[in-house]
Amino acid sequence: MTLPLTEEQDMLSRSVAEFVADRASLAQFRSWRERTTETAFDPTLWREIAEMGWCGIALDEAHGGSGLGFSGLGLVLEQFGRHLSITPMNATVLAGATVISLMGTAAQKKQRLPAVASGELTLTLGWDEGAHFSPWSIATRAERVGTDWRLTGVKRHVEELTAVDQFIVVAREASAGREGLAVFMVPRTAKGVSVVATPRVDARHCGTLTLDGVMLDDTARLGGVQSGAGVSAAVSLERLACVINAGLAAELLGVCEETFTRTLKYLKDRSQFGKLIGSYQALQHRAAHWFVELQLARTLVQEALLALDKASDAEGYLQADRLSSMAKAKLSQVAELSTNEAIQMHGGIGMTDAFDIGLYIKRARVLEQAYGDQHYHLDRLAALEGY
Repeated sequence: MTLPLTEEQDMLSRSVAEFVADRASLAQFRSWRERTTETAFDPTLWREIAEMGWCGIALDEAHGGSGLGFSGLGLVLEQFGRHLSITPMNATVLAGATVISLMGTAAQKKQRLPAVASGELTLTLGWDEGAHFSPWSIATRAERVGTDWRLTGVKRHVEELTAVDQFIVVAREASAGREGLAVFMVPRTAKGVSVVATPRVDARHCGTLTLDGVMLDDTARLGGVQSGAGVSAAVSLERLACVINAGLAAELLGVCEETFTRTLKYLKDRSQFGKLIGSYQALQHRAAHWFVELQLARTLVQEALLALDKASDAEGYLQADRLSSMAKAKLSQVAELSTNEAIQMHGGIGMTDAFDIGLYIKRARVLEQAYGDQHYHLDRLAALEGY
C-alpha cells in the first residue's frame, strides 16, 4: 500500500504543484520548445526554483539545504514530471549534488553544495560513453602530469551541456572494469572542452562532451581514491546510480499519473455513437487495471526513496539498491502501459502534436532508457539476489 505523506511532505507537494502549474506548465513547455537559441533551460525559472528552496531539498542544513531527504526531492520530481517542466533539476540536483555529497571532501562539499542549493552553480554528469548505460565501460582517461591531471575522452547523452557551469566527469586512471575510476569537476570554459548539442525527442538538450587534453589541478578531483565515507569510487558510483534511478522513477510516476488523469477526463467527456466512451465496460476494466498498476508503482517509488534516506551503511545501501532497481523497472513498465493506453483511448488524435498526450510519451521513453532500461534493472535485481 502507498505510504501516507507527512504534513510537511503534503505541504511541499501542494506548493510544488501550484508553482509548476503557474510557472512551468505545459504551455511554457510548448513555448520553450520553439526556442531558436541553444539555451537548455530558463535561468529565470531556475532562480525562482532555488528561491523556493528546492535545489537544496535533499541536502542537509549544514550545506544550505532543507534536510527533507530524497523523499522530499522525489515529490518535487513527481510534480515536474506531471507538467513536463524543463529544468536542470535532474542534472544538477539529483545527479550533481548527490555525487558531491557521496564523494567530495569536506572542503569540496562546503564550497560547492551551498552554491547548488542557492542556484548559483549548475552541474551535469558525464558518465555514459555508449548507446546504452554501461557504468564500467569507461574509456575516458585521467593521466597524471606532474601534480595535475589531463583528461581525454568523449561523453555521450550529457544533459543540459550547453548551459551548465561545470561537468562532473567519470574517468579511468587505472585498470579495467569497475575499479580504477575517478570523478572530476570540469569547468565548461576549460581549455580543451567542446560540446555538440543534440535536441532530443522530449525537447530537452543533451549531446556529446569532448575532452581534448583538459588540464585540471588536484582540487578538481572529488575526494581522491577513497571517498569521504571510506568507500571506493566504484561503490560511490553504484550508490549514485541508485539515487538517480529512484529520482527518475519519481519523475516517471508523475508522467504516468498525469497521462492517467488526462485520459480519465477524456473518457468522461468524449462521446461516440451517442454514448460517452467511458461508459463502455471494456475501457472501464482497462482503466481499473491501469489505476492498480499506478498504486503499486507509487509504493515502490516511496519505498526506494525512503530506503535511501535511511541508508547509512553497506546493508542499508544494498536494500536501497534493490528497491531502486525495482522502482525503475516497474515504472518503466507502467510508463509503457500508461502511454500506450493513453494513445489507444484517445484514438488517432492522441498521436498528433496538437494534443498533449504525445508529449508525455516522448518524455516517458527518454526516462525509461536513462541509466538503464527495465531489462537492465531486472537483470541487476536478479544479480543482487544471487541469481
